[in-house]
Amino acid sequence: MAEVEKIVFEYREVVEALVKKENIHEGFWALYIEFGISAANIGDRLGDSDSSDAPSIVTPAAIIPVQKIGIMKTDHLTNISVDAAKVNPRPKQTSKQSRALSSKK
Repeated sequence: MAEVEKIVFEYREVVEALVKKENIHEGFWALYIEFGISAANIGDRLGDSDSSDAPSIVTPAAIIPVQKIGIMKTDHLTNISVDAAKVNPRPKQTSKQSRALSSKK
């Protein structure tokens, strides 16, 4: 069998998995990604890499790392959100569980 090199997911699949992991049963939940930003001069030395007098060419660049991935509650469905009640409905109580809850009241 060939080794899998990549497994990818749609946004909604990620949100659904996180809703289930967190045991959420109601509300609309959307993908949340928090980015950072920093800057650096990047580049390479031209010419002979051992020569200290070779000119350097650098370019200012932005570095944008993904810092956090999660879900956040939202008030409507989009292409990056799910309805928790549909993707992770509350488990139905058995009659035995219902009787146990009734007797505790």
